[in-house]
Amino acid sequence: QVQLVESGGGLVQAGGSLRLSCAASGSIFLINTMGWYRQTPESQRELVATITRRGLTDYGDSVKGRFTISRDNAKNTVYLQMNSLKPEDTAVYLCTANYGSGSYSITWGLGTQVTVSS
Repeated sequence: QVQLVESGGGLVQAGGSLRLSCAASGSIFLINTMGWYRQTPESQRELVATITRRGLTDYGDSVKGRFTISRDNAKNTVYLQMNSLKPEDTAVYLCTANYGSGSYSITWGLGTQVTVSS
């Protein structure tokens, strides 16, 4: 089992920056890809960014060039640096991890709220 805890959300003005963190615990040696998704009451869960254990990244189209995902395997933590924030970035940001060997499972954190004011 893997558990995830997010932190770093909050209220920021448009154009500002925030850094989210997601700390993993449990069977961390089984973690493969980690990432961030976001969700609002009006929309489906949307990909923000993912990063593999080797550091390969993928981003959702709406955040490319503004957000950067990184990972510290020694600290079992993944980060999301968010710059040039827009009101439409307002959402609950959820950390996720894919883990296992042979058979795989996905786990989610509880989420952290990011609110961007105009």
